[in-house]
Amino acid sequence: MNKDVLICGVGGQGTVLASKLIAAAAMAEGNTVHSAETIGMAQRGGPVTSHVRIGDEAYSPLIPHGNADVLIAFEPAEAVRNLGYLKKGGVVIVNSNPTKPVTESLQETGYDGRDMIDYLKKKCACVVVDGAGLCASFGSVKFLNVALLGVAYGTGRLGVSEESILKEIEARVPAKFIELNKSAFIKGREIGEGYEN
Repeated sequence: MNKDVLICGVGGQGTVLASKLIAAAAMAEGNTVHSAETIGMAQRGGPVTSHVRIGDEAYSPLIPHGNADVLIAFEPAEAVRNLGYLKKGGVVIVNSNPTKPVTESLQETGYDGRDMIDYLKKKCACVVVDGAGLCASFGSVKFLNVALLGVAYGTGRLGVSEESILKEIEARVPAKFIELNKSAFIKGREIGEGYEN
C-alpha cells in the first residue's frame, strides 16, 4: 500500500499531532513511513504543512506536487494554497471555518473562507466540514485535528485502520483527553462515511 497524506493549517491547530498519529499508526501496521513538517511562523498563526508518505514507493519525506491522495486542511485558504499537491482523483477534507490572519485585522478584507470553499468545490472532490459545529459537543475546537482525521478515515482514503489510530491516540494524547479525542475521531468518521466516492 502506498499513500501520500498532506495536512495543512496554521499554528496552534494541531496539524503536527495529526500527522504523528497517522505516521505512528501506519508504522504500527508494518508500513514504511516518511514524514516531515514545514512549520515556519507556526507560533504566530503562520502556515504549517505536514507531509506523511506511507509505503515502499516513497523515497523522500516530501510529497511531490500532484501526488497527495488526501489533503486534510484545517483552514480554507491553506487548502487552496496547498491544492497543487493533490493528485487527480484525490480528495480534500477541509474545515469551513477560517482562521483570519493578522492582516485581516489591519485591513478588513472581508475574508471569511467562503470564496476558498467555492473554489475548492469547483476544482476537486472535497468534504467540507463545519469544524466549529463538529467540535461544539466536545467543548473546544482543539479536537478538530482528530475529528478531521476521522473524516479522512471515513472516506476510505487514509490507508490505516481505525484500531491503529485509536491506539495511537491512547499513546500520544494526555490521559484526561483520550476519550474526548476518541469520540471526536468517531464523530468525524461518521461524516466521512457519508461522503460519496
